[in-house]
Amino acid sequence: MGARYKGAAEHNARRPRRRLSFFHAGPAPKGAGPRSGALRDGLILAPGMKVGLFGGSFNPAHDGHAHVAETAMRRLDLDRVVWLVSPQNPLKDARHSAPLADRMASARQHARGPSMIVSDFESRAGVAWTVDTLRLLVARHPGVHFVWLMGSDNLASFHRWRGWTDIIRLMPVAVIARPGSLLDSRTAPAAARFAGFRIPAQQAGLLPTLQAPAWTYLTAPLNPLSSTAIRTGKGVRATS
Repeated sequence: MGARYKGAAEHNARRPRRRLSFFHAGPAPKGAGPRSGALRDGLILAPGMKVGLFGGSFNPAHDGHAHVAETAMRRLDLDRVVWLVSPQNPLKDARHSAPLADRMASARQHARGPSMIVSDFESRAGVAWTVDTLRLLVARHPGVHFVWLMGSDNLASFHRWRGWTDIIRLMPVAVIARPGSLLDSRTAPAAARFAGFRIPAQQAGLLPTLQAPAWTYLTAPLNPLSSTAIRTGKGVRATS
């Protein structure tokens, strides 16, 4: 065990656990999911790989999404980033969503390079909730070091996701700063609940191989584009 990894592991062991009272979406029920081998996910992943999972509606995808994926790839030393294009976000109005094929095409335009993979896995698997998606991928790819990626705008409301504590305990999480949500996300209920498991950004390269719960917050030059602004043509907002 290297000195840096050992230092991070000891830091994890010493961190106190904090319990705060706030809205809890509750645990997600554990369904059986597709039988092993019954679903082709189109992902070519090998044990030992470090893979970021980046989910969203991508309605449409834009350079702000690419900023999150590329920042995570570089700072976490990932082998792949999988863009998981949701068939329909359960928390968003379906009337405002473009067809899945259009959103897949939009994501492909911004997922640059062979290490970026755009996937319709959620549609193939017939799942609607992120926690179910991640459980399936972990079961299907043993030995792969997965990290859940999200912009800081999503961290601010992460505690309202179904099974959000299960997600954090299932795999490490990397939060990448987005404009307009820096203060809110750092004081978000999820950040407060798991404050004792936060890894310094300087040790972010260790995150994929750490045992969950573990998370980090990464800053980088900010890209202000948002899907909402692109759809409405009303300028720039830091939401997606």
